[in-house]
Amino acid sequence: MGITHHSNYIRFMEEARMRFLDEIGYPMRRLEADGIASPVVSVECAYKRATTYDDLIEIAVRIEEYNGVKLRISYEMRNAQSGEEVVTAGSTHCFIDEKARPVILKKGFPELDALFRQCVAKDGE
Repeated sequence: MGITHHSNYIRFMEEARMRFLDEIGYPMRRLEADGIASPVVSVECAYKRATTYDDLIEIAVRIEEYNGVKLRISYEMRNAQSGEEVVTAGSTHCFIDEKARPVILKKGFPELDALFRQCVAKDGE
């Protein structure tokens, strides 16, 4: 049938989040080098239209909420050829250190905290 399996969209979200971090200048490699992990706390997807293996999917990433401890990201996926919305999704992440203790970015990583806060402000404009 060639329909994209629903679980692939979660992987697409992760790849889009990694690209987003690269684009704002704080790639995942840097997070990890700083001793920060950003595990998924929750994830949800609303499937609007089916895609096939050959379809190119464009993903818009936005920071919906950020409070210094948790980060909420939204994803809008569209078929690049038709422009049709295929999935809307979201993920929530926290920040922990190497011992799985919560990290408050404002205290320990003010540059990253400022980047996330700027992204929320931009999205609200």
